[in-house]
This record gives sequence, C-alpha cells and structure tokens, in this order.
Amino acid sequence: MVSVTANVAAAQIKPRKGDYVANLARIGELFTQLEGDAPPPDVLVLPETALTGYFLEGGVRDVARTAAEVFRDLQSAYQSSVVRPDAMLDVVIGFYEVDAGIYYNSAISATLAADPTSARVNHLHRKFFLPTYGVFDEKRFVARGHQLDAFSTRFGPAAVLICEDVWHSVTPAVIALKGAEALYVISASPARDFSGDGIGSVSRWTNTILPGIAMEHGIWVVHCGLVGFEGGKGFGGSSQIIDPWGKTVVVGPLDEECIIRASINFDDVAIARAASPLLPDLREAIGDLTAELTAAARCGLPESG
Repeated sequence: MVSVTANVAAAQIKPRKGDYVANLARIGELFTQLEGDAPPPDVLVLPETALTGYFLEGGVRDVARTAAEVFRDLQSAYQSSVVRPDAMLDVVIGFYEVDAGIYYNSAISATLAADPTSARVNHLHRKFFLPTYGVFDEKRFVARGHQLDAFSTRFGPAAVLICEDVWHSVTPAVIALKGAEALYVISASPARDFSGDGIGSVSRWTNTILPGIAMEHGIWVVHCGLVGFEGGKGFGGSSQIIDPWGKTVVVGPLDEECIIRASINFDDVAIARAASPLLPDLREAIGDLTAELTAAARCGLPESG
C-alpha cells in the first residue's frame, strides 16, 4: 500500500486592506516563489479574508466576489506563475463572497493547474459561526453559512473551517464524523487578553483548541492566521500544523509574515484513530447524543401556551 503524503505550506500574510487586485497580485508572487521550492508544495493554505483584509464592515460590498470569480482569478494567477507543464496546487483561501445578493465570509478550496482542464473547485465553505462580541460585528455585514461538509481532494478527505467555527467543539466533531482526515483552519484573529504570561487568545489557539481537535478526532490540523494591523487591531498569526496525535509539527511567529511547511501523511490518521478510538465511540453514540442535544436546546426556553 502506497502512503498518501502531501507537502503543505501555510502562508500567514498581511493583505492590503480593501484592495482585492493588489492582494491577488501578491498571491501570484507567492505562487512564483513556491514554484521554486524543491519540491514545491502540494497544498497552500492562506488566511481568512486574505484577498481583502478583515475589518471592512460596510466595505464588504465593494470587494466581495462570487466563488466562480475568485476561482477564475486564482487559476489565471497560477497559470501565469508556473513553468512546469504538469504543475498543480491545491489552494485554500478566505474571501468575502457575494451570491444572489447575499454576502458571506467564505473559504474556497480549489485545485489550480498549469493545464486549465485539470483545474477545479473542490469545496466552498461559508463561516458557520459569526462573532458579535468585543471587536467583532460580523452579523451586521455578512450572513452565516448553514452547512459543515468534508470533501475529496487529490490526497484525501478534508474540510475547511473559519476562525470561530473551531471555538465551538461540535463543528470539528461534525466534519470528522463526515470523513475529514485533514482540517484546514483559516483565521483573522486579533491578539487579545494580554498578560505577563503572554497573549491569551494566541495561547488558546496554539496550546488548547487546535491540538485538542487533532488529538480528539485523530485528524491533521493545518491553521493559517492573518498578521498585520487593521484599525489598531493586531492579528495573531501563529500558523500551525498539528499531527493526528495532537503534537505540533511546526508553528509560525506571532506577528510576522512567513510560510510554514510540513509533510503530512494521511495514513497517520488511521493509526492515530486505532490507538485512541474516540471518533468511533462518538459515532456509536451519535443517536443518543442527538436526542440529548435536542433536549438541551429546549432547556430554558419559555413554555408555549
């Protein structure tokens, strides 16, 4: 049996706020840079709203694109950047989407190719949980998504979640149950909760939330975070790749642009899940849990009638 391995790169970048064209050109430069790697990556992950910047509020309407437009633009930039006739790259990237007059904070997974007949969209994810606390006010400007799905890639089944999606433990559980073996997490998370011990929000990402997801579900986790400042708010970066046992393979710096890389072996997922069969246990109990969740959702609600 041949192992299924993917060379993954996560590029934590600082986009130019509100400038889709400039940010697309910057990503084209990344394609050229990565083409020179030996070997070049198979998968490139870029942050939440990497094509526009995050804190746009009403400006979302000026920069939003359809998923088809984003795919077309990325494919064009890739074709212009590579020289190998058989070059292919899977890309995960966040952007503000418009569809039928409705705006979303979305992520697209697409396979880009020197031969355009091999290029395709793999998946579109719309952010499921929209924060409306502290510095966040997403629900005023975008609609939330309603689906959590795994999807097929050239290397194995995967899923994409955006920022607060993974701060709720139920969402990674759903995508793991649906078959994902690699989870790509993209974020634009402002650093907050400063103390003498460091930055609380970053620590929760790198030490608690992401390793916990990987360990509990026996899944590769690849996180890519935005860096830079917008409106006086600094994003936490700290991109990270974590193996299915919850061990960090590589982590990026807090506040600098960088590219982190690792080789991930999808066969490790089966090994980790056999050693710690928490996901099969969850699958076996899902009927009872569904009933309990339904009952819990009713708790505290006023009685009808």
